[in-house]
Amino acid sequence: MGRSWKNIGSMDNIPIQGARRLCFGHEGRPIAIFRTVDDQFFALIDECPHRRGPLSEGIVSGKTVTCPLHNWVIDLTDGGAVAPDEGRTTSLPIRVVAGELHVGLPAAAEPAA
Repeated sequence: MGRSWKNIGSMDNIPIQGARRLCFGHEGRPIAIFRTVDDQFFALIDECPHRRGPLSEGIVSGKTVTCPLHNWVIDLTDGGAVAPDEGRTTSLPIRVVAGELHVGLPAAAEPAA
């Protein structure tokens, strides 16, 4: 299955060591875009695997974000909880094209014939 790349605007709209929740989601779940201090960008479903806390409201440090509800630390590169916690949120691909961010969403399935 292919990917549909959606332009979500200028990379400057995401604060350094911060995040923004997108106005659209994926499969009914919110998406958050994160920016690290060294200008790397990551996209995750904006729900902590523990209790669905809004990761976009957490603290970004290095390549992790700490959930604001119960301090679970989530790896931005793959959405996995950092030990000793266990669980995972969905990670989505993101790319920068001429200063614009694009998030990769799975293409819609073809209807059965």
